[in-house]
Amino acid sequence: MAERIRVLLTEEEVDAKIREIGEQISRDYAGKQVHLVCVLKGGVFFMCELAKRISIPVSMDFMSVSSYGSETKSSGVVKIVKDLDEPLKGKHVIVIEDIVDSGRTLSYLLEMLKKREPESLALCTLLDKPERRVIDVDVDYTGFNIPDEFVVGYGLDYDQRYRNLPYIGVVEFE
Repeated sequence: MAERIRVLLTEEEVDAKIREIGEQISRDYAGKQVHLVCVLKGGVFFMCELAKRISIPVSMDFMSVSSYGSETKSSGVVKIVKDLDEPLKGKHVIVIEDIVDSGRTLSYLLEMLKKREPESLALCTLLDKPERRVIDVDVDYTGFNIPDEFVVGYGLDYDQRYRNLPYIGVVEFE
């Protein structure tokens, strides 16, 4: 099956929104340091750009959590592929995600991270599909609410392709 990509959010729109979120986080955590936890692989593009736009001290760590495989819908099975390198106790942690969809993966992940005793725990996502939510998840910082379409670019992939697109596109199957 062939596919084509239709632009949903331009590179300029994404860049402006990331700048806005970075400024908001800098205000909300003024005088503190934040510890960004990137959910790999999709969140890495967003986290790197966001970190550059946060004006307070930032530290980073990475986690790999899988629930998709090569499908376009979440399987509901959450698997931790790579855990964090550093403890979270006493840190102001912001989990950075590319997209919140069903909420299954994030709900599981946030509950697990709360047990590690961070000073605070927040969730930041570039994209949110609230109409797809199966499990309620509170998102503290949202870039864009998007319709229920399969999106790629800016770290999001379809079977490991299209991550490097500098915009958010919708996969349309022909």
